[in-house]
Amino acid sequence: MSEGGKRPWGRVVAAFVLAALAAWGFVIEPRWVAARVEPLGSAQWPAPAGLKVAVAGDWHLSTRSAWRITSVERAARIVDEINAAQPDVVLLPGDFLAGSGDDEELSIEEMAAVLGRLKAPQGVYAVLGNHDWWHDGTRTAKAMTAQGIRVLENASVRLPGHDIWVVGIGDHSTGHSEPMRALAGVPPGAATLVMMHDPFSFATMPRTQGLVVASHTHGGQVRIPGYGALIVPGAAPREWAYGWIAHKDRRMYVTSGLGVSILPVRFNMRPEWVMFQ
Repeated sequence: MSEGGKRPWGRVVAAFVLAALAAWGFVIEPRWVAARVEPLGSAQWPAPAGLKVAVAGDWHLSTRSAWRITSVERAARIVDEINAAQPDVVLLPGDFLAGSGDDEELSIEEMAAVLGRLKAPQGVYAVLGNHDWWHDGTRTAKAMTAQGIRVLENASVRLPGHDIWVVGIGDHSTGHSEPMRALAGVPPGAATLVMMHDPFSFATMPRTQGLVVASHTHGGQVRIPGYGALIVPGAAPREWAYGWIAHKDRRMYVTSGLGVSILPVRFNMRPEWVMFQ
């Protein structure tokens, strides 16, 4: 076959590959939720035996599920999956509704009712993310509190039955991050479960012993092999986009979250919720 005869086949193959990648990135992977298991303790902190802490951030609930992925029905299925895993504690590090306020029909109260079905014997705790503040942070906190979710905005509370404190640091990207205030009520040397929305707060928070988790980045949504996250929102370094992050002999886990933002695409970065145990 002549060179000219090969060219159409090359175009067909290229078109097929591009179509397959588009289907994967826009249709399959954004809806392929991983339930990951990670260690709760570390060399610096031996966690209580048997304690299970579920972390699920960046839900971005929406009525426009074709574009924003997480419908009420989809979120309810994820809630059921988390409940079935029987966590002792659930941490929700922000961004519960999609959009910015006037572009989302699902109400804050409807969203809170879905997440209010999460069950954990030692409590469900949350911090607000940038999207929550863009909608109405005060109203969001009130709605979640009414559903039995403890909202910790730069505050802490002792975990029932353990000498462990749950700490919530406010969102850095909207100017609500106050790590010192968040940890002010924690006794010196006490173990902590620290959550924040924007991982940049990790750079300025005092040293703690225990678990530190964040969300916000979505892992970049698109992760290029050999390069990493294509885009990372906020002030955190690109290297802090996903997974275990080491900084000044401390570590934090940044989850890829459950939903999407801007575009309904994920590539090499599945949505997830995580069980630390």
